[in-house]
Amino acid sequence: MKLHLRLALLLSAALLLPASPAAAAVPAAATTAQAPSDTYYEIFVRSWYDTNGDGVGDLNGVTAKLDYLKSLGVDGIWLMPINPSPSYHGYDITDYEAINPQYGSMADFERLVQEAHKRGIKVVMDLVINHTSDQSPWFKAAQDPHSPYRHWYEWATPATDLKQISATGDALWHALPDGDRYLGVFVASMPDLNYDNPAVRAEMVKVGRFWLDKGVDGFRLDAAQHIYDDSETDMDSPVALKKNLAWWHEFHQGIAASNPHAWLVGEVARHNEDELPPWMASLDAVFNFPLATRLVDSAKQERDRDIGATLERMYGAFLADAHGRFDDAPFLSNHDQERVMSQLDGNPEHMRTAAAMLLTLPGHPFVYYGEELGMRGEKPDEHLREPMRWYRSGKGTGETTWEGWSAGDGNAVTVEAEQADPHSLLNWYRMLIQWRRDVPALRTGVLHNWRDAGEHVAAWELDDAQGDVLVLHNLSGTAQTVALPAQRFHTLLKHTLPGTAVADGRLRLPAYGSAILH
Repeated sequence: MKLHLRLALLLSAALLLPASPAAAAVPAAATTAQAPSDTYYEIFVRSWYDTNGDGVGDLNGVTAKLDYLKSLGVDGIWLMPINPSPSYHGYDITDYEAINPQYGSMADFERLVQEAHKRGIKVVMDLVINHTSDQSPWFKAAQDPHSPYRHWYEWATPATDLKQISATGDALWHALPDGDRYLGVFVASMPDLNYDNPAVRAEMVKVGRFWLDKGVDGFRLDAAQHIYDDSETDMDSPVALKKNLAWWHEFHQGIAASNPHAWLVGEVARHNEDELPPWMASLDAVFNFPLATRLVDSAKQERDRDIGATLERMYGAFLADAHGRFDDAPFLSNHDQERVMSQLDGNPEHMRTAAAMLLTLPGHPFVYYGEELGMRGEKPDEHLREPMRWYRSGKGTGETTWEGWSAGDGNAVTVEAEQADPHSLLNWYRMLIQWRRDVPALRTGVLHNWRDAGEHVAAWELDDAQGDVLVLHNLSGTAQTVALPAQRFHTLLKHTLPGTAVADGRLRLPAYGSAILH
């Protein structure tokens, strides 16, 4: 079933109606005939959709809105932490094999996975195993020096430098009331696990297999680099890198018994392109933080910051380290960063060009919930994770209320308003994601830089067995003309704006327009 713009508009009213927790089943055959988009969508369950009226989003709310996600065109969802936790965000877990009771039950989760799979949507869980909560039964037991859990964590000795700075820039060692000090890279409430302990490694492989046996398709690996990147001196340590990669390779092999195709995408928050390739030997993908900066800066400055050349070099290194196969995971912003619309100072044209670049890159692009509406958000973190905006009025069935809205977005920045507007950012995202289904090279093509487009046009070639394409984005507010080679790329496959035309060996791109040529 292809979701073109007119169909999306026809569906708009239905997609906003309250849905039952157990969304209607969709026959598997309805989703297997279409090509994938390989696009993932990050969801903070607390802010998504509330089905029991307590103001907090829940797993049944994710199930209820699967058809909205399907209409957007995504093929996978990343659920931010859904395990029991004392915090609102969930990144400090107390039980790795249970569901946060605010979000529902294990039966709710199993139904969500089943209904997502019926729609051809994969489910990726946030796996937060660098550290636990300080309220974890493991950590409470570990405070007894004689407990078998003592060595599941790292404790200071008389020789320890207690003034060490962590890899995140804060204190590394934290004190208990009895004077014992333990290691925590992030904050005191998140004590790090000790991965030199075989029992910890075995337990975390067991946790991974537990969720794969529930039907999960893979994991987003939180703080993947910090398993061994503890102190600021570890950040450039080849020893720490080697130990990190060895652990994740062991984990990947260990969970293969439950699902040999489980997909692992790591949070490796490095901002130098050269630091990412080694991770491809142990993981399937890493989030491309350097690329996110480059995409947003290019859109904002209306100049190509060498995107094609940088990616051609980076992907070559990825291939070498991954032994010939890799997935990239490009994105614009996530739950830890200022929302991309805020980074772009609310400029709608820059938002559209950033989205167009993201969604015409190979790999698995990730969209942060509400990004497709143009939601804004700046620090503190709670303001980056505010409720999804469903209704013009800000009130309605399913709207979460655990947190208010701080950014000042009006009623036009809502699903209800944007469904009905064929020129909305929401329908722009739908169009671009549909392009990924229609043009295989956008998903799987080998990227080569295109050097002849000028500083205001970001361009790259994608070579694929089903056909090579040339992708071009006019980042500026002025129409651009690009000379084309004599024998290639004279057929206009896709374009975002009227006025895009190929004539006399040249492409005319209107202001902020994008095109794909064959």
